[in-house]
Amino acid sequence: RMSSAPGTIAAMAKRADRRTVLVVDDEPTISEVVSRYLEHAGYAAQTAADGLEAIRLVDAARPDLVVLDLMLPQVDGLRVLRYMRETKGDGTPVILLTAKGEQEDKLAGLRSGADDYVVKPFSPRELVARVDAVLRRAHPPDREAGALRFDGLEIDARARRVARDGAEVAVSQREFDLLDFLATHPGQAFSRDQLMEEVWESPAPADTSTVTVHVRRLRAKIEPDPERPRFIQTVWGVGYRFQP
Repeated sequence: RMSSAPGTIAAMAKRADRRTVLVVDDEPTISEVVSRYLEHAGYAAQTAADGLEAIRLVDAARPDLVVLDLMLPQVDGLRVLRYMRETKGDGTPVILLTAKGEQEDKLAGLRSGADDYVVKPFSPRELVARVDAVLRRAHPPDREAGALRFDGLEIDARARRVARDGAEVAVSQREFDLLDFLATHPGQAFSRDQLMEEVWESPAPADTSTVTVHVRRLRAKIEPDPERPRFIQTVWGVGYRFQP
């Protein structure tokens, strides 16, 4: 059984500063709980209860990722996926939701272009982590354009330099790595375990208090008001996200 997460579902329309995930499942409880977890992690969520509605929303709303159940009324998940890949040539990332006994359908989905799959029953936290990972692979940060700039904050990966309002800020190597990782995934929430794996390359379980300490130090150096962070924001019950 999945339990609800804190927070409320925000507006369903795609926002400029957040990626949109379309959740396609004919079980209202699953759609609602998954949407809440996604919203809490910094995504905008949309839902569809059948394959025809999913096709309509894929065409009209152009989500950044689709969580797609295989067993759907009207049009099943495999046909939705094949419509996206073969009919429309749509490369939007897709994560399949499959039941334990759907091994052949799962393989057919992967052959048809699905990016990942999650087996029911599943943990909503695990699904959000899969969404994060698939989107990171699908949209790797492009640093060739030079430094990242956000409201007076500059992060230059090639020079490994951080500046605030034009003045250079002294940061340690690990502080830079943490800030650079968060800033190249704006709007996405990461748990402390995920940050330990991505930035420290330390497999879980690890001492995640290290992340907390580094976030505190970064806030003291880059935030106009460290008590009310503008850039590195806490996502309660999850971890941290960078707000551009």
